[in-house]
Amino acid sequence: MGDIGILIKNLRKAAGLSQSQLAQRHGMSRATISGIENNTIPEVGIRKVAAILEGLGYELTAIPKRRRMTLDELKTGNFHDESK
Repeated sequence: MGDIGILIKNLRKAAGLSQSQLAQRHGMSRATISGIENNTIPEVGIRKVAAILEGLGYELTAIPKRRRMTLDELKTGNFHDESK
């Protein structure tokens, strides 16, 4: 969550918004926005994060993680095979 919080903070600042302004736009408290940005909220709903990002002109997406190479693949020297 920390990376998303930093992203939201940077996007909010780039948009010239205060935490209070962003919170008001999304029906949240300033403390909630602060907690998201500073990673001090134990859990935050994905819908809240998606709504904030959409309000800032971005969307929340998921991309597959790169699979780690197996020992056999490493032994054969297929270090740069991006399809793995």
